[in-house]
Amino acid sequence: MSPAAAGHRRGLLLMLGATLCWSTAGVLMRTQSLTDGWEATLWRSVFMLAFMTVVLSVQYRGAVWRRVAGIGWPGVVSGVLWAVMFVAFITALARTAVANVLVLSSISPFLAALAGWAFLGERVRLRTWLAMLAAFCGIGVMFAASFGGGAWGNLIALVIPVAFAANVTLLRRMHAQTDMMPTLIVAGVVSCAVTLPFALPFDIAWGDVPNFVALGVVQLGMGCLLMIAAARHLAAAEVGLMAELETVFGVASAWLLVGEVPSAATLIGGSIVVLALAANEALGLWRGDGPVPVLEEAAQP
Repeated sequence: MSPAAAGHRRGLLLMLGATLCWSTAGVLMRTQSLTDGWEATLWRSVFMLAFMTVVLSVQYRGAVWRRVAGIGWPGVVSGVLWAVMFVAFITALARTAVANVLVLSSISPFLAALAGWAFLGERVRLRTWLAMLAAFCGIGVMFAASFGGGAWGNLIALVIPVAFAANVTLLRRMHAQTDMMPTLIVAGVVSCAVTLPFALPFDIAWGDVPNFVALGVVQLGMGCLLMIAAARHLAAAEVGLMAELETVFGVASAWLLVGEVPSAATLIGGSIVVLALAANEALGLWRGDGPVPVLEEAAQP
């Protein structure tokens, strides 16, 4: 096997590992006693922040804070928007089905492409317009069936792709390149600062601690590290296509492991969204182009 082929296979395995990490959020949230979204977000962010600080300390050999300071204002803005995504993701999971949150957050690349077209004048390919139309129809099916139960959670989940699109658009407007790992430190600090006042007094039980360690270290921290490593070996469209496995794995694990059966509307609408995203990325891979750069497309909240 050639070095290029070996690197490509390594990238696919790393990206598969990232999606498996990300997809654990639903099961971990459903198997703990703490239900308050603010406090849940706080503890997830605390353990992610501790993990990333250790990783950066090893990687940068004591120059962690210099690296964090080096991201500048673009990195701070990016970190704040990631913090918004962190909060929205967990609070949405506390209010609606796992499948709904995963499907709605998965449209991030589409909203990023739409924002780039609207505010930066970037060209959007016909295949992406058609895929967006199909995806929004699928979302319409999910929302039509959610009113009366879970609608607020669905609306909160939509904050995730909106914040993602704003992040990508602002970074491009400022022509900024940010190092994602120090940016996650900023995101963790902001997330902790915002959620702490709403999380008091703490209700976490000792039995919940392992779940939050897993959420911060494995689901978020390891997931992002594996994605960053995979992105060195894969094209943007490959990363985007494999990222859709998070939705499949996440919905299936919540269904099989904790008995959270998706509604018929979620299965129908979610299938439309996932197929639209997958078809768009597969065509981009086949044609040799991708709608969003690798690191901007793939990172998950």
